Amino acid sequence: MKTAKYAFAQSLPVMAGYLVLGLGFGVLLESKGYGVGWAFVMSLVIYAGSMQYVAVDLLAGGASLIAAALMTVTVNARHLFYGISMVERYRDAGPAKPYMIFALTDETYSLVCSGGVPEGVDQKRYFFLVSLFNHLYWIAGSVAGALVGTVLPFDSTGIDFSMTALFLVVMVEQWRTTRDHRPALVGLGVSLVCLLVFGADDFLIPAMIGIALVLTLLRPALEPGEEAADVRD
Repeated sequence: MKTAKYAFAQSLPVMAGYLVLGLGFGVLLESKGYGVGWAFVMSLVIYAGSMQYVAVDLLAGGASLIAAALMTVTVNARHLFYGISMVERYRDAGPAKPYMIFALTDETYSLVCSGGVPEGVDQKRYFFLVSLFNHLYWIAGSVAGALVGTVLPFDSTGIDFSMTALFLVVMVEQWRTTRDHRPALVGLGVSLVCLLVFGADDFLIPAMIGIALVLTLLRPALEPGEEAADVRD
């Protein structure tokens, strides 16, 4: 019970965000003609906030499976790096490990990596419960949004921007709490160059590839800065 209480308390900020964002997703999905069942199933088996918003347009526009697959890889490519960094933390997680891998979102990653747990709290069970609670919050918000959309007239204009707004808030917070801004500036610069070269419809994949290459090349120069920051802390 102590582990469950601690996991729930730690996940409360995520609950506040997921209920609101899930609500927006549910309303947007219903406005495109997809009901509560779609909201529940998508949030249960896809469980990728930004990709679910994108999926609404893919469904409504009749996108092909290949286009949907490429878009999914593009939008969620950051999870490749998340997964690599979680190998040690999720080691020996037992039967819950596959689910914990599936349920690793940006916010869950943040909670899992935020530090150690207090005495008396089972760390592996805490990882699992945080993942489960956050998943349930997202499902609840999505279903509630779809229900609201069927009952109340709602102008869904601009709702699809909510995930972009969330990522902007996360970026601003990381900028404020991190001393070394070079990785963020690299990402911004490469993205702008790719936007100008490839256009708004095709710049995302080249930008991600370019960012990965540039950061890899600059890694020797970036690592001393990180170590120095750690020493100052």
